[in-house]
Amino acid sequence: MTIPWLSEEDLFIKETAERFARERLREGYQARCNDHRLDRGLLKEMGALGLVAPTFAEEYGGIGAASLVSGVVCEAIAYADLNISYMCMTTPLIGGVIEKYGNEAMKAEVLPQMAAGELIVQLGLTEPRGGSDAANLIVKAEKKGDKYVINGEKTSISYGDQAEMMLLFARTDPDTPGARGVSAFLAPLDLPGVTCTHFDDIGTRPVGRGQVFFDDVEIPESALLGREGEGFTKVMEGFDLSRILIALQCIGAAQASVDETWGYIQEREAFGRPLAKFQGTTFPLAEHESMLAAVRALCHQSLMMRDKGIPHTSEAAMVKWMGPKWATDVIQSCILLNGHYGYTTELPHHQRMMDVMGLQIGDGTAQIMKTIISREKIGPIGVAYK
Repeated sequence: MTIPWLSEEDLFIKETAERFARERLREGYQARCNDHRLDRGLLKEMGALGLVAPTFAEEYGGIGAASLVSGVVCEAIAYADLNISYMCMTTPLIGGVIEKYGNEAMKAEVLPQMAAGELIVQLGLTEPRGGSDAANLIVKAEKKGDKYVINGEKTSISYGDQAEMMLLFARTDPDTPGARGVSAFLAPLDLPGVTCTHFDDIGTRPVGRGQVFFDDVEIPESALLGREGEGFTKVMEGFDLSRILIALQCIGAAQASVDETWGYIQEREAFGRPLAKFQGTTFPLAEHESMLAAVRALCHQSLMMRDKGIPHTSEAAMVKWMGPKWATDVIQSCILLNGHYGYTTELPHHQRMMDVMGLQIGDGTAQIMKTIISREKIGPIGVAYK
């Protein structure tokens, strides 16, 4: 696929990602989906090629690329293996927060390891009481001398029991409700009092959602990012990026199923002719190509807006609900177009559908995304209708 707004250097990164996906990821995708761990060897290979965190500054292992480059890489990797592409989605989000708000020692130690694919850092936001109401956190971080003591539970956390660190959001001011009492920390997960689990999900098993429990866990004061009470704002800035990258992950996976189905209908015959001679098979695929191209274009526009400092919260919310929803529908349609063969586990369509489906939930459901779009148009929901 030609993307005319990419520079020669950007195109080289895109081609590198596509070659890595084709040669190292695509063939083993389904076999790896049975594991509850990401293949660390593949992550390090990807990091060595500069594909995990191209947006990081050069001093931290990146190349200082634009957000658009992260999007292009994310789609290229997801075309072959959506689970591996999670690292291309979460690392720019989490690393971006650390790069902007972390202290110099923290950045120098952590960011190069993340960029190299050697260190997995999970996002610790969601709690059992609810994921959509993310500002009302219960996990506490109590200041005691030069340390913070953490207590509580995080749940539905990507990389559940395989991450080394967590970008943790906890309440430092119990008397201040909502987002203003929340602070951000970079917490190691090998400390006494930390317990991690993983869920047995129907999809994205190698990514491995899970719970993380903190029982009187002590972290140093230097683990705080920025100032107390500013944590929630920090992560919300990054969500505009991750929501766009999630949409491109889903587009990449769906595009793979569409491409494979175009090939199938040209080879399979019925009534003495290839299936491609029947509009009943070509028209659905033409519609799918149109839908995927439309979401991809809005994703690229949103990333370019981000790179130019233009507000893009509404656009990010649009692609976040459209990308996973439409990709799930497209892949299901490809299963049907492949007939009974498509319904077997010999083809990867079913696995892609299960992997993509979960992204209709993560980083905000469609309902939350539509609420954000409405708020951006008319202000806080409820006030406008009085």
